[in-house]
Amino acid sequence: MKLESLFDLDPNVKVRTRFAPSPTGYLHVGGARTALYSWLYAKHNQGEFVLRIEDTDLERSTPEATQAILEGMEWLNLAWEHGPYYQTKRFDRYNQVIDQMLEQGLAYRCYCSKERLEELRHHQEQNKEKPRYDRHCLGDHSHSENEPHVVRFKNPTEGSVVFEDAVRGRIEISNGELDDLIIRRTDGSPTYNFCVVVDDWDMGITHVVRGEDHINNTPRQINILQALGAPIPTYAHVSMILGDDGQKLSKRHGAVSVMQYRDDGYLPEALVNYLVRLGWGHGDQEIFSREEMIELFDLHSVSKSASAFNTEKLLWLNHHYIRELPADYVAKHLQWHYQNQGIDISQGPSLSEIVTMLAERCKTLKEMASASRYFFEEFDAYDESAVKKHFKSAAVEPLQKVKEKLTALSVWDLHGTHEAIEQTAAELEIGMGKVGMPLRVAVTGAGQSPSMDVTLVGIGRERTLARIQKAIEFIQSQNA
Repeated sequence: MKLESLFDLDPNVKVRTRFAPSPTGYLHVGGARTALYSWLYAKHNQGEFVLRIEDTDLERSTPEATQAILEGMEWLNLAWEHGPYYQTKRFDRYNQVIDQMLEQGLAYRCYCSKERLEELRHHQEQNKEKPRYDRHCLGDHSHSENEPHVVRFKNPTEGSVVFEDAVRGRIEISNGELDDLIIRRTDGSPTYNFCVVVDDWDMGITHVVRGEDHINNTPRQINILQALGAPIPTYAHVSMILGDDGQKLSKRHGAVSVMQYRDDGYLPEALVNYLVRLGWGHGDQEIFSREEMIELFDLHSVSKSASAFNTEKLLWLNHHYIRELPADYVAKHLQWHYQNQGIDISQGPSLSEIVTMLAERCKTLKEMASASRYFFEEFDAYDESAVKKHFKSAAVEPLQKVKEKLTALSVWDLHGTHEAIEQTAAELEIGMGKVGMPLRVAVTGAGQSPSMDVTLVGIGRERTLARIQKAIEFIQSQNA
């Protein structure tokens, strides 16, 4: 019986890549970069991108982690043409292929006990031999199929596996180094390395982009693909990402879950731009639009060396995108942070106005939401250092005078509010700061804000006047 791929694949698609995370945790930055490189290579070649959830680790896989992966991919805007496929829903297919391999002599049943295998390993280690299965059960027909057993792939014993890695170049592994891999466990469940092979074959994957920790799996998978008569994909193993201190990236380096960056106020464009540069580049260019990434990306330009994660660089990029992307677009991402911080934005300026006002000052959206709370809600207290500096008894007169002028305005706009502040300073013969700074603290509660005319228009007439009066009374009570 000839083994055949399951899916009816479009022969016109020349490149098909995949991202295949295990849902045993969240989508971390290393996985996100792998997904991005895989996605970009497909797009660059007018190909297709497949999303596959490798959930065969039943004990550790969770629906929450699966949801977090899908959420992370959607937030990064890495859309897939096919999937998500779940390995746990394909067990019948894997077992069908294993049964056919048993019939064709490409695999065999192994009835060895755990004790025998441990004794074999101990003996090999004592003799300084590479631990591997000794094919004790190959050709053994003395057992019933109903007895507990695993199924092993009959790995070639001669020659080598040679493949041209798109990132690392030529890699050669002797078949003498490889074991007869277990492809089905005693409980009847297929193993990871086998499921991956059948999936890549069935899904017509032409290029496999994954972390360097999978290099040891590749020769085993290639041998199984060859036994099945399946095409061999091109493999590209990317290096790991290190923290600022040169150690493997972990939670102690800050956020490593993709959605944690969303929570911390980063735009997806900033993270994508940062991740693409962690191991790939085009000259000295630092900032890439998505269209430029697709046009320029190539696996052969990916570095073999590990990359160091630099949070300061990511923050710089985020600030760039907050300033440069359309304010309406940034505002859509900003809205989540108001909800997350419990800020009611039903009364106040539009969020795109907030972005325009605060883009230069705020490096994250989380900071922007927090820094603009006074536009929407009343505050309970003034910043202590701002009170000490700007709420002296001498501040009462300019506040009263500017309140009079603001009250008299027929139109509440940038020109009118600016004129009121200027005229107050001129009439009292004091510097603009002697009016502007007490006014700023009065209406925002703190010593920093956008320019006062912009701030007053954003807060609105009624709130501004009420806050000035409240500040006057506060200063008078403080100095009574």
